[in-house]
Amino acid sequence: MGEHGLDIMFLNKNCHSSPGSFTNKDKKKFRNIKISFTDDYPQKNADILSGQYGINLLLVGVALMLSLSYTETSVKEEHLLSFLISLMILQLMWMLWYMIKKDSERGLVSEKDVHAGASWLRGGLTVLALISLIMDAFRIGYFVGYQSCLSATLGVYPAIHAVHTISQVHFLWFHIKDVIKTFETFERFGVLHAVFTNLLLWCNGVMTEAKHFLNTHKRRLTSIGFVNGTVEVGEPNCNCTTNACTMFYNVLNYLYPFNIEYHIFVSVMLFVMWKNIGRTIDYQRHHKSVISTTGLVIGPILGLIAFASTIAILALYTIHIEDSVQTRESAISMFYYYGIVILAFMCAAGSSGLLIFRTDNLPLDYSKNPSRKLDTDLLFGSSIGAWLMSWCTIIAVISAKRNPKYRWTNLMYSLLIIIEKYIQNLFIIESLYRQQDSNEKDEAEKRSEIFSVTASNSLSLAPPYNGIINRAFENQDIVCVSMENDQEDNSQVYGGPRRLPEVSISPPKRNAAKLNKRRMALRNIAVFLFLCNISLWILPAFGCRPQYDNGLEEDTFGFTAWTTILNFAMPLNLFYRMHSVASLFEVFKKV
Repeated sequence: MGEHGLDIMFLNKNCHSSPGSFTNKDKKKFRNIKISFTDDYPQKNADILSGQYGINLLLVGVALMLSLSYTETSVKEEHLLSFLISLMILQLMWMLWYMIKKDSERGLVSEKDVHAGASWLRGGLTVLALISLIMDAFRIGYFVGYQSCLSATLGVYPAIHAVHTISQVHFLWFHIKDVIKTFETFERFGVLHAVFTNLLLWCNGVMTEAKHFLNTHKRRLTSIGFVNGTVEVGEPNCNCTTNACTMFYNVLNYLYPFNIEYHIFVSVMLFVMWKNIGRTIDYQRHHKSVISTTGLVIGPILGLIAFASTIAILALYTIHIEDSVQTRESAISMFYYYGIVILAFMCAAGSSGLLIFRTDNLPLDYSKNPSRKLDTDLLFGSSIGAWLMSWCTIIAVISAKRNPKYRWTNLMYSLLIIIEKYIQNLFIIESLYRQQDSNEKDEAEKRSEIFSVTASNSLSLAPPYNGIINRAFENQDIVCVSMENDQEDNSQVYGGPRRLPEVSISPPKRNAAKLNKRRMALRNIAVFLFLCNISLWILPAFGCRPQYDNGLEEDTFGFTAWTTILNFAMPLNLFYRMHSVASLFEVFKKV
């Protein structure tokens, strides 16, 4: 009886407790699932999730742009601009939310990536943004002149773009170095939305500029009787209410290159911010580099000569390219002779810089740096455009049936383009991955300070020894100093006190002259390449594009295929030159 009662009580106890235990198991499983989704899972896969969102966003915009290339399409320009306006408004909302959230966390200490968004780079972007704002003002003026026959979207777009530009520059100045650690998944989508919004604005600018150059090319061919092509009319079919509409339209074509460079550089900076989300920043010692102009003579002089020659070539090419066939060929030949000279000097300068690095014993810096890695990837990626054009030209020149006067100079120019980019990429990347010379000097000074402290302590507290000192019998101060010396040189043997200053001070003095000569040479090389890359950006950006005008490539690949190659490769080449300018300035600061 008692046993049965106990059994019943035991069973009842288990029956009453089983629902509770089942609930606890469910709670534990739910907690484990929640931890797996909120801890490791989103941090590993949010990059893929946000990346797929950004890629699809880009593809939608590119699909709209491609549909505009067909004349009978039902997709109009205002549809594309409406899509871009909605993307810019979404980015503005995200930036506003981020800045409000950041302001509420003002008392908290947040991590910063000191390598992201240098002040000089943000300053350069601000200048490009100001030019973009001027372009928006011209767009609004153009719309006001033709408002009777233009969609209202063409007037709303530049106004929203101006607000977007001002807000984005403010965001870049004050938040680009932030390492986001809260709402990481949401912030990944927000930052990547901003990246691809700027990429689509860049694509839109590239498409508009390519259309303008294609129309100019058709007009030139028609004027000399090569083809009887149809040139699209840029201005709408209605009367302008002001007298400045044509001036607005013509000026816009010269402002597009600056707006294009602005958006692509913003995309790069925001991409670095996206890579930093959730990242654990190691201790970063920020070196405030002082820009010195001592010894800068040869590099600036040669660079300014190249820059002045560029302006002269641009003016002469633009004037004579639409004249007779003979004058046209002379203008193209003049461009190729100029290009061969400047590229040969750039190859020599880059090779000299690489030779200096090879004779130097500075170690490489392999620390994690998303900004530097992205610079390297962009240098290689954007080189593809010029390399593709150059190899197509080489094939066209070799297989050409006609023999214009610029045929073989075009071949030499294309070969030098390939070699120059190869050498310049190596020079820039090796410079960015080398440890700074100033660190070597600082370490030498630290060694001399440590040696002098040890010497003075040994003089005052212990007699000199010709052998190894047993540091176990020294006081704690001498032990600490000697341990620091062991980290610098494990085989340090202490001799007489008068010899220590001679050993520690004389090597830096002997190396100082060689170090200064290397620095001086590398600075001159960096300045020369800096000005040459600006020159080689100016020429194609403002209309000097012999790839459209020489006709050799069109004879081999056909008009449609060759213009498609140019529309793909030319924007990459322009970006490469401007990105090289930024990288070479970083090299100049680091030397």
